[in-house]
Amino acid sequence: MIKNFFCSLFLLFSLLTFAQQGTSSPYSFYGIGDVRFKGTNENRALGGLSFVPDSIHINIQNPALLSSLKLTAFSVGGTFSPVQLKTTTQNEKAQRTSLDYLAIAIPVNKFNVGFGLIPFSSVGYFVRNSNPNLLQNNRFEGNGGINRVYTTLSYKINSSFSVGADLQYNFGTIETKKVTLQDDVQLGTREINTSGINGLSMNFGLSYAKKINNKFNLYSGLTFAPQANLTLNNERVIATVQALPGGEVEYGDPFNVPLSDTKLKLPSKLSLGSGIGNLKKWFVGAEVTHQNNSDFGNRFADIDNVTFQNATKVSLGGFFIPKFNAFSQYWKKITYRGGLRYENTGLVVNNQSIKDAAATVGFGFPIGNSFSNVNIGAEFGQRGTTKAGLIQENYTNISIGISFNDRWFIKRKYD
Repeated sequence: MIKNFFCSLFLLFSLLTFAQQGTSSPYSFYGIGDVRFKGTNENRALGGLSFVPDSIHINIQNPALLSSLKLTAFSVGGTFSPVQLKTTTQNEKAQRTSLDYLAIAIPVNKFNVGFGLIPFSSVGYFVRNSNPNLLQNNRFEGNGGINRVYTTLSYKINSSFSVGADLQYNFGTIETKKVTLQDDVQLGTREINTSGINGLSMNFGLSYAKKINNKFNLYSGLTFAPQANLTLNNERVIATVQALPGGEVEYGDPFNVPLSDTKLKLPSKLSLGSGIGNLKKWFVGAEVTHQNNSDFGNRFADIDNVTFQNATKVSLGGFFIPKFNAFSQYWKKITYRGGLRYENTGLVVNNQSIKDAAATVGFGFPIGNSFSNVNIGAEFGQRGTTKAGLIQENYTNISIGISFNDRWFIKRKYD
């Protein structure tokens, strides 16, 4: 019964990740789209910290921390994202609802195993602009993205050290469209570029925990994702466009432009974090992430207003639990989380580095007297700039995650 439920939910999640648009950002036009946060709701509410051990929540950022789990865990989460898009002269609003992750982890002695499915990147935008000097109107549209299915193996070396590794398969399709109409030209053009994407990648993790005294413990973590290659099967279709009365358009017969398959490098990434606390009461920590985005690029070489530089992210976060084993006062068992995040994304458009900063808050609500729980969080952030004709995004991510925990593979004492 439980296995059938998990299989059905996993299949449903797989179908929805293909259908959904996980972003409304115009910046998802570049590279492979808007790279999504790879983590659960609990991690996001901590400003994105990836190295915090947890005995009842799955960590899908640092594979070494899977060894912290004491129970079999099943986690699923989603996000509602309203955003205000702002230029120097205009304001627009958009919103998206997306599924963020589905993960299962099973502790087996010192080895813990896990697998799951997450959206890795998303493309989703619709932009119109015009050039009065050329009497030209352009429309840009994009959708699709890359999904990632992964499997994890974690090993607890001793009471202080754990190691782990992810093997990931990336797959998906990205489609971008451009329509150009000019007032003094009868026919415009429509160009559709499609890339089918696939490739393997890996992620390695190390976790360290040490008791300092009766009140404090030290926790540290390191993750490293080596450079990986994605294969892009590219296709370009061009057609003529004629504007009709009433705002309608008519397309001519499409024809294919031969394009060769290409390789795109996923840049290497290194994260290092450390913090102190008592995991049953409180915790505070910080983490720095460096990514070699200077090795990155766009799907096609004919985009000339963008470059990539190395990316850096700094995260601060912590949590507080008034009394984790309180029985009569439910609010004392709630986990209160918060964090800050600042990121230079590595994307440079019109000579402007695109920055991203956010504040996060979250709450963990236990379900009854079990170890299962519901986690709700919010992220309030700003990305981009209105300089150089660009767009500033003021966004809110409202997330909810559910974690079911149970003990499997118990040998019965009595038949």
